[in-house]
Amino acid sequence: MVKFRILILLSTLLVVGGITTVAILYARGFRLENREDALTISAKGLLVVNSEPTGAQVFVDDKLETATNNTLPLDPGSHKVSVRKEGFVTWEKTIEIQKEIVTQINAYLIPSAPSLTALSFTGVVNPQVSRDFTKIAYAVPLEPAKDKENEKGGLWLYETTNLPLGFGRDPKRITNADLTTFTWEWSPDGRELLVASKSGTYLLPVASFTDSRNLVNIAPQVQKIKAEWELSKNEKTTAQLAKVEKNINKVFQSVTKNIQFSPDETKILYTASGSATIPTGLVKELPGSSSQKQERTIANGKTYVYDIKEDRNFLVESNGNTVYWLPNSLNILITEKDKIIIQDYDGTNRLAVYTGSYIFPYAFPTTSTSKMVILTGFGATGTLPNLYWLSLK
Repeated sequence: MVKFRILILLSTLLVVGGITTVAILYARGFRLENREDALTISAKGLLVVNSEPTGAQVFVDDKLETATNNTLPLDPGSHKVSVRKEGFVTWEKTIEIQKEIVTQINAYLIPSAPSLTALSFTGVVNPQVSRDFTKIAYAVPLEPAKDKENEKGGLWLYETTNLPLGFGRDPKRITNADLTTFTWEWSPDGRELLVASKSGTYLLPVASFTDSRNLVNIAPQVQKIKAEWELSKNEKTTAQLAKVEKNINKVFQSVTKNIQFSPDETKILYTASGSATIPTGLVKELPGSSSQKQERTIANGKTYVYDIKEDRNFLVESNGNTVYWLPNSLNILITEKDKIIIQDYDGTNRLAVYTGSYIFPYAFPTTSTSKMVILTGFGATGTLPNLYWLSLK
Protein backbone atom coordinates (compact mmCIF):
# COMPACT_ATOMS: atom_id res chain seq x y z
CA MET A 1 0.00 0.00 0.00
CA VAL A 2 2.81 2.39 0.92
CA LYS A 3 4.66 1.56 -2.33
CA PHE A 4 1.47 2.23 -4.29
CA ARG A 5 1.07 5.67 -2.67
CA ILE A 6 4.70 6.50 -3.38
CA LEU A 7 4.20 5.44 -7.00
CA ILE A 8 1.10 7.67 -7.29
CA LEU A 9 3.02 10.60 -5.75
CA LEU A 10 5.99 10.13 -8.11
CA SER A 11 3.66 9.83 -11.11
CA THR A 12 1.86 13.02 -10.08
CA LEU A 13 5.14 14.88 -9.68
CA LEU A 14 6.31 13.67 -13.09
CA VAL A 15 3.07 14.74 -14.77
CA VAL A 16 3.03 18.15 -13.05
CA GLY A 17 6.73 18.64 -13.74
CA GLY A 18 6.26 17.68 -17.38
CA ILE A 19 3.32 20.05 -17.84
CA THR A 20 5.25 22.85 -16.12
CA THR A 21 8.31 22.25 -18.30
CA VAL A 22 6.19 22.30 -21.45
CA ALA A 23 4.47 25.51 -20.29
CA ILE A 24 7.81 27.18 -19.58
CA LEU A 25 9.24 26.14 -22.96
CA TYR A 26 6.08 27.33 -24.70
CA ALA A 27 6.25 30.69 -22.92
CA ARG A 28 9.90 31.02 -24.00
CA GLY A 29 8.92 30.51 -27.63
CA PHE A 30 9.61 26.82 -28.26
CA ARG A 31 7.15 25.25 -30.72
CA LEU A 32 6.56 21.72 -32.03
CA GLU A 33 6.72 21.78 -35.83
CA ASN A 34 6.35 19.25 -38.63
CA ARG A 35 9.32 19.73 -40.94
CA GLU A 36 10.11 17.30 -43.73
CA ASP A 37 7.68 14.76 -42.27
CA ALA A 38 9.44 14.88 -38.92
CA LEU A 39 8.39 16.51 -35.67
CA THR A 40 10.97 18.94 -34.34
CA ILE A 41 11.08 21.45 -31.51
CA SER A 42 12.09 24.90 -32.75
CA ALA A 43 13.24 27.85 -30.69
CA LYS A 44 11.11 30.83 -31.67
CA GLY A 45 10.94 34.44 -30.65
CA LEU A 46 7.68 35.97 -29.46
CA LEU A 47 6.19 39.11 -30.96
CA VAL A 48 3.51 41.03 -29.05
CA VAL A 49 1.58 43.39 -31.33
CA ASN A 50 -0.67 46.06 -29.83
CA SER A 51 -2.52 48.78 -31.70
CA GLU A 52 -4.54 51.91 -31.08
CA PRO A 53 -7.34 51.50 -32.07
CA THR A 54 -7.55 47.77 -31.46
CA GLY A 55 -8.93 45.18 -33.84
CA ALA A 56 -6.39 45.67 -36.63
CA GLN A 57 -4.90 42.93 -38.79
CA VAL A 58 -1.28 41.88 -38.35
CA PHE A 59 0.71 40.89 -41.44
CA VAL A 60 4.16 39.37 -41.10
CA ASP A 61 6.23 39.28 -44.28
CA ASP A 62 3.02 40.13 -46.21
CA LYS A 63 1.10 37.17 -44.73
CA LEU A 64 -1.94 37.71 -42.50
CA GLU A 65 -1.20 36.12 -39.13
CA THR A 66 -3.60 37.40 -36.48
CA ALA A 67 -5.34 40.45 -35.00
CA THR A 68 -3.60 43.00 -32.80
CA ASN A 69 -3.30 42.68 -29.02
CA ASN A 70 -2.00 39.19 -29.53
CA THR A 71 1.25 37.22 -29.34
CA LEU A 72 2.93 35.53 -32.31
CA PRO A 73 5.76 32.97 -32.36
CA LEU A 74 8.23 33.85 -35.14
CA ASP A 75 11.48 32.43 -36.43
CA PRO A 76 14.53 34.43 -35.31
CA GLY A 77 15.66 37.00 -37.86
CA SER A 78 14.37 40.03 -39.71
CA HIS A 79 10.64 40.37 -40.39
CA LYS A 80 8.46 43.04 -41.99
CA VAL A 81 5.44 43.67 -39.77
CA SER A 82 2.39 45.54 -41.07
CA VAL A 83 -0.65 46.56 -39.06
CA ARG A 84 -3.71 47.34 -41.16
CA LYS A 85 -7.23 48.50 -40.40
CA GLU A 86 -9.89 49.77 -42.77
CA GLY A 87 -10.08 53.57 -42.73
CA PHE A 88 -6.54 53.93 -41.34
CA VAL A 89 -3.10 54.32 -42.90
CA THR A 90 -0.99 51.15 -42.77
CA TRP A 91 1.64 51.02 -40.02
CA GLU A 92 4.81 49.19 -41.03
CA LYS A 93 8.19 48.42 -39.54
CA THR A 94 11.02 45.90 -40.06
CA ILE A 95 12.07 44.30 -36.78
CA GLU A 96 14.61 41.77 -35.56
CA ILE A 97 13.28 38.74 -33.68
CA GLN A 98 15.58 36.91 -31.24
CA LYS A 99 14.95 33.36 -30.09
CA GLU A 100 13.33 32.99 -26.68
CA ILE A 101 12.96 36.80 -26.45
CA VAL A 102 9.67 38.71 -26.30
CA THR A 103 9.58 41.75 -28.59
CA GLN A 104 6.70 44.19 -28.22
CA ILE A 105 5.55 46.74 -30.77
CA ASN A 106 2.82 49.35 -30.38
CA ALA A 107 1.19 50.65 -33.55
CA TYR A 108 -0.57 54.01 -33.41
CA LEU A 109 -2.87 54.09 -36.44
CA ILE A 110 -3.75 57.36 -38.17
CA PRO A 111 -7.13 57.70 -39.93
CA SER A 112 -7.00 58.09 -43.71
CA ALA A 113 -9.22 61.18 -43.51
CA PRO A 114 -8.94 63.08 -40.17
CA SER A 115 -11.91 65.34 -39.43
CA LEU A 116 -12.02 68.98 -38.30
CA THR A 117 -14.41 70.44 -35.70
CA ALA A 118 -14.52 74.11 -34.71
CA LEU A 119 -13.36 74.85 -31.18
CA SER A 120 -13.64 78.67 -31.31
CA PHE A 121 -15.86 81.03 -33.32
CA THR A 122 -14.75 84.53 -32.26
CA GLY A 123 -11.42 84.71 -34.07
CA VAL A 124 -8.20 83.89 -32.24
CA VAL A 125 -4.87 85.67 -31.79
CA ASN A 126 -1.61 84.03 -30.64
CA PRO A 127 -2.77 80.74 -29.04
CA GLN A 128 -0.19 79.28 -26.65
CA VAL A 129 -0.31 75.82 -25.08
CA SER A 130 0.82 75.06 -21.51
CA ARG A 131 3.80 72.77 -20.95
CA ASP A 132 1.54 69.84 -20.03
CA PHE A 133 -0.84 70.48 -23.00
CA THR A 134 -3.86 70.76 -20.71
CA LYS A 135 -4.58 74.44 -21.45
CA ILE A 136 -4.52 76.83 -24.40
CA ALA A 137 -4.52 80.61 -23.87
CA TYR A 138 -5.57 82.91 -26.70
CA ALA A 139 -6.66 86.51 -27.24
CA VAL A 140 -9.93 87.71 -28.74
CA PRO A 141 -9.92 91.30 -30.04
CA LEU A 142 -12.27 93.97 -28.68
CA GLU A 143 -14.83 95.06 -31.25
CA PRO A 144 -16.95 97.82 -29.70
CA ALA A 145 -19.18 98.09 -32.76
CA LYS A 146 -20.22 94.43 -32.42
CA ASP A 147 -19.67 93.87 -28.70
CA LYS A 148 -20.62 97.04 -26.85
CA GLU A 149 -20.71 95.25 -23.49
CA ASN A 150 -17.29 93.71 -24.09
CA GLU A 151 -18.45 90.18 -23.40
CA LYS A 152 -16.06 88.53 -25.88
CA GLY A 153 -12.84 90.52 -26.02
CA GLY A 154 -9.86 89.74 -23.82
CA LEU A 155 -7.66 86.78 -22.96
CA TRP A 156 -9.37 83.38 -22.92
CA LEU A 157 -8.45 79.93 -21.64
CA TYR A 158 -9.50 76.59 -23.05
CA GLU A 159 -8.84 73.39 -21.07
CA THR A 160 -8.26 70.43 -23.37
CA THR A 161 -9.10 67.80 -20.75
CA ASN A 162 -12.65 66.48 -21.00
CA LEU A 163 -15.21 66.29 -18.22
CA PRO A 164 -16.58 62.86 -17.13
CA LEU A 165 -18.57 60.99 -19.82
CA GLY A 166 -16.53 62.79 -22.50
CA PHE A 167 -18.21 66.19 -22.26
CA GLY A 168 -16.01 69.11 -23.35
CA ARG A 169 -15.33 72.24 -21.36
CA ASP A 170 -16.40 75.76 -22.24
CA PRO A 171 -13.72 78.44 -22.71
CA LYS A 172 -13.38 80.89 -19.82
CA ARG A 173 -12.15 84.46 -19.87
CA ILE A 174 -9.07 85.37 -17.82
CA THR A 175 -9.29 89.12 -18.38
CA ASN A 176 -11.31 91.58 -20.46
CA ALA A 177 -8.23 93.64 -21.36
CA ASP A 178 -7.33 93.97 -25.03
CA LEU A 179 -4.16 91.88 -25.27
CA THR A 180 -4.05 91.24 -29.01
CA THR A 181 -0.76 93.15 -29.31
CA PHE A 182 0.79 91.39 -26.27
CA THR A 183 2.84 88.25 -26.02
CA TRP A 184 2.48 85.77 -23.21
CA GLU A 185 4.17 82.74 -21.75
CA TRP A 186 3.09 80.04 -19.32
CA SER A 187 4.54 79.50 -15.87
CA PRO A 188 6.14 76.06 -15.45
CA ASP A 189 3.18 74.82 -13.37
CA GLY A 190 0.57 76.17 -15.80
CA ARG A 191 -1.13 78.31 -13.15
CA GLU A 192 -0.09 81.75 -14.40
CA LEU A 193 0.48 83.69 -17.60
CA LEU A 194 3.06 86.44 -17.98
CA VAL A 195 1.66 88.89 -20.58
CA ALA A 196 3.86 91.65 -21.90
CA SER A 197 4.06 94.55 -24.34
CA LYS A 198 5.90 97.87 -24.53
CA SER A 199 3.15 99.42 -22.42
CA GLY A 200 3.46 97.02 -19.49
CA THR A 201 3.82 93.49 -18.14
CA TYR A 202 1.19 91.65 -16.10
CA LEU A 203 1.01 88.35 -14.22
CA LEU A 204 -2.41 86.74 -14.56
CA PRO A 205 -3.69 83.73 -12.59
CA VAL A 206 -5.62 81.43 -14.93
CA ALA A 207 -7.94 80.05 -12.26
CA SER A 208 -9.76 83.39 -11.81
CA PHE A 209 -10.91 86.46 -13.74
CA THR A 210 -8.97 89.74 -13.52
CA ASP A 211 -10.75 92.91 -14.62
CA SER A 212 -8.71 95.19 -16.87
CA ARG A 213 -9.05 97.96 -14.28
CA ASN A 214 -7.25 95.79 -11.72
CA LEU A 215 -4.21 94.90 -13.80
CA VAL A 216 -0.97 95.78 -12.04
CA ASN A 217 2.17 96.51 -14.05
CA ILE A 218 4.94 94.27 -12.67
CA ALA A 219 7.65 95.27 -15.17
CA PRO A 220 10.27 95.85 -12.41
CA GLN A 221 9.77 92.24 -11.20
CA VAL A 222 9.84 90.50 -14.57
CA GLN A 223 13.49 89.44 -14.49
CA LYS A 224 13.11 88.00 -11.01
CA ILE A 225 9.96 86.07 -11.99
CA LYS A 226 11.58 84.68 -15.14
CA ALA A 227 14.68 83.67 -13.17
CA GLU A 228 12.51 81.80 -10.66
CA TRP A 229 10.64 80.05 -13.46
CA GLU A 230 13.88 79.06 -15.16
CA LEU A 231 15.25 77.73 -11.88
CA SER A 232 12.07 75.69 -11.37
CA LYS A 233 12.30 74.20 -14.88
CA ASN A 234 16.00 73.40 -14.44
CA GLU A 235 15.42 71.70 -11.09
CA LYS A 236 12.68 69.53 -12.58
CA THR A 237 14.82 68.63 -15.59
CA THR A 238 17.78 67.76 -13.34
CA ALA A 239 15.56 65.50 -11.24
CA GLN A 240 14.26 63.77 -14.36
CA LEU A 241 17.77 63.35 -15.81
CA ALA A 242 18.81 61.58 -12.63
CA LYS A 243 17.23 58.45 -14.16
CA VAL A 244 19.85 58.49 -16.93
CA GLU A 245 23.18 56.66 -16.48
CA LYS A 246 25.60 59.20 -14.99
CA ASN A 247 28.11 59.31 -17.88
CA ILE A 248 25.31 59.67 -20.44
CA ASN A 249 23.72 62.26 -18.17
CA LYS A 250 26.88 64.37 -18.50
CA VAL A 251 26.33 64.50 -22.28
CA PHE A 252 22.79 65.77 -21.81
CA GLN A 253 23.89 68.32 -19.25
CA SER A 254 26.57 69.72 -21.54
CA VAL A 255 25.27 69.66 -25.13
CA THR A 256 21.47 69.61 -25.11
CA LYS A 257 18.68 72.18 -25.06
CA ASN A 258 14.89 72.24 -25.37
CA ILE A 259 14.63 69.02 -23.41
CA GLN A 260 11.15 67.45 -23.35
CA PHE A 261 10.57 64.27 -21.38
CA SER A 262 7.88 61.96 -22.69
CA PRO A 263 4.71 61.91 -20.54
CA ASP A 264 5.80 58.60 -18.99
CA GLU A 265 9.36 59.99 -18.53
CA THR A 266 10.99 57.00 -20.27
CA LYS A 267 12.28 58.98 -23.26
CA ILE A 268 13.90 62.37 -23.92
CA LEU A 269 13.18 64.61 -26.91
CA TYR A 270 15.99 67.14 -27.25
CA THR A 271 17.97 69.38 -29.57
CA ALA A 272 21.77 69.18 -29.55
CA SER A 273 23.53 72.44 -28.71
CA GLY A 274 26.92 70.98 -29.62
CA SER A 275 28.57 67.85 -30.98
CA ALA A 276 29.15 64.78 -28.84
CA THR A 277 28.99 61.00 -28.78
CA ILE A 278 26.70 59.11 -26.41
CA PRO A 279 28.90 56.39 -24.89
CA THR A 280 27.97 52.73 -25.34
CA GLY A 281 28.25 49.70 -23.08
CA LEU A 282 27.25 51.58 -19.91
CA VAL A 283 23.65 50.32 -19.80
CA LYS A 284 22.83 46.62 -19.81
CA GLU A 285 21.06 45.72 -23.04
CA LEU A 286 17.36 45.14 -22.55
CA PRO A 287 16.00 41.97 -24.23
CA GLY A 288 13.63 42.79 -27.07
CA SER A 289 14.95 46.34 -27.51
CA SER A 290 14.25 48.32 -30.66
CA SER A 291 16.23 47.16 -33.68
CA GLN A 292 15.73 50.42 -35.61
CA LYS A 293 18.75 52.41 -36.76
CA GLN A 294 20.08 54.78 -34.09
CA GLU A 295 22.48 57.74 -34.06
CA ARG A 296 24.82 57.98 -31.08
CA THR A 297 26.97 60.72 -32.59
CA ILE A 298 24.87 63.86 -32.14
CA ALA A 299 25.34 67.02 -34.22
CA ASN A 300 24.74 70.62 -33.24
CA GLY A 301 21.20 71.80 -34.10
CA LYS A 302 19.81 68.32 -34.77
CA THR A 303 16.86 66.89 -32.85
CA TYR A 304 16.87 63.42 -31.29
CA VAL A 305 14.93 61.06 -29.05
CA TYR A 306 16.82 59.09 -26.40
CA ASP A 307 15.15 55.99 -24.95
CA ILE A 308 16.32 55.75 -21.34
CA LYS A 309 15.32 52.11 -20.74
CA GLU A 310 16.70 50.74 -24.00
CA ASP A 311 19.72 53.11 -24.21
CA ARG A 312 19.02 53.96 -27.83
CA ASN A 313 19.19 57.33 -29.56
CA PHE A 314 17.19 58.18 -32.70
CA LEU A 315 17.43 61.09 -35.11
CA VAL A 316 14.27 63.15 -35.65
CA GLU A 317 13.99 64.79 -39.08
CA SER A 318 12.48 68.03 -37.78
CA ASN A 319 14.34 70.52 -40.01
CA GLY A 320 14.37 72.97 -37.13
CA ASN A 321 10.57 72.93 -36.72
CA THR A 322 8.71 72.65 -33.41
CA VAL A 323 8.37 69.09 -32.10
CA TYR A 324 6.04 67.83 -29.35
CA TRP A 325 5.34 64.53 -27.62
CA LEU A 326 1.95 62.92 -28.02
CA PRO A 327 0.46 61.68 -24.72
CA ASN A 328 1.10 58.00 -25.55
CA SER A 329 4.90 58.58 -25.24
CA LEU A 330 5.35 56.61 -28.49
CA ASN A 331 4.76 59.28 -31.12
CA ILE A 332 5.87 62.81 -31.79
CA LEU A 333 4.20 65.69 -33.63
CA ILE A 334 6.18 67.93 -35.98
CA THR A 335 4.81 71.24 -37.27
CA GLU A 336 5.90 72.19 -40.77
CA LYS A 337 4.64 74.94 -43.05
CA ASP A 338 1.41 73.70 -44.68
CA LYS A 339 1.97 70.26 -43.15
CA ILE A 340 1.60 68.53 -39.78
CA ILE A 341 3.47 65.28 -39.26
CA ILE A 342 3.14 62.45 -36.76
CA GLN A 343 5.77 59.72 -36.55
CA ASP A 344 7.03 57.00 -34.24
CA TYR A 345 9.67 58.22 -31.81
CA ASP A 346 12.33 56.10 -33.56
CA GLY A 347 11.81 57.98 -36.83
CA THR A 348 9.67 55.36 -38.59
CA ASN A 349 6.08 55.63 -39.86
CA ARG A 350 6.41 59.31 -40.70
CA LEU A 351 3.01 60.52 -41.90
CA ALA A 352 1.48 63.88 -42.80
CA VAL A 353 -1.84 63.91 -40.92
CA TYR A 354 -2.79 67.37 -42.20
CA THR A 355 -1.72 69.12 -45.38
CA GLY A 356 -3.10 72.48 -46.39
CA SER A 357 -3.68 75.91 -45.00
CA TYR A 358 -3.10 76.47 -41.29
CA ILE A 359 -1.40 79.24 -39.34
CA PHE A 360 2.12 77.89 -38.91
CA PRO A 361 3.36 76.86 -36.35
CA TYR A 362 0.11 76.79 -34.35
CA ALA A 363 -0.58 73.05 -34.06
CA PHE A 364 -0.65 71.50 -30.59
CA PRO A 365 -1.10 68.05 -29.05
CA THR A 366 -3.63 67.69 -26.24
CA THR A 367 -4.06 65.27 -23.35
CA SER A 368 -5.86 62.89 -25.73
CA THR A 369 -3.99 60.84 -28.34
CA SER A 370 -7.08 60.92 -30.54
CA LYS A 371 -7.15 64.67 -31.17
CA MET A 372 -4.98 67.75 -31.56
CA VAL A 373 -5.63 71.48 -32.03
CA ILE A 374 -4.74 73.63 -35.02
CA LEU A 375 -5.25 77.30 -35.88
CA THR A 376 -6.62 77.91 -39.36
CA GLY A 377 -8.67 80.30 -41.43
CA PHE A 378 -8.64 77.95 -44.44
CA GLY A 379 -6.85 80.58 -46.48
CA ALA A 380 -9.47 83.28 -45.97
CA THR A 381 -8.27 86.90 -45.81
CA GLY A 382 -9.75 89.77 -43.83
CA THR A 383 -10.97 87.57 -40.96
CA LEU A 384 -9.18 86.11 -37.97
CA PRO A 385 -8.52 82.36 -37.90
CA ASN A 386 -10.07 80.02 -35.34
CA LEU A 387 -9.02 76.97 -33.36
CA TYR A 388 -10.14 73.56 -34.62
CA TRP A 389 -10.01 70.04 -33.26
CA LEU A 390 -8.22 67.68 -35.64
CA SER A 391 -9.64 64.25 -34.85
CA LEU A 392 -7.25 61.30 -35.16
CA LYS A 393 -9.66 58.47 -34.45
